[in-house]
Amino acid sequence: MTLEVKCPTCDAKVTWDNDHPFKPFCSERCKLIDLGDWADEKHAIPVEPQLNDDIPDDLGYDEGGFFKED
Repeated sequence: MTLEVKCPTCDAKVTWDNDHPFKPFCSERCKLIDLGDWADEKHAIPVEPQLNDDIPDDLGYDEGGFFKED
């Protein structure tokens, strides 16, 4: 059974085999359009913020003299 997927850019059918070097894209053009969208930050992988905004306050970073040298 041959696997067929849709091109992420134009929705054209693409056969997933060695005869289609740009898979999952139907062409180099669609591949480059997608790459440009990532470079322009039109696509992004959602992430959870790693730093809670309250942690620096709890550690005293908000105090006036915290970063002053003795």
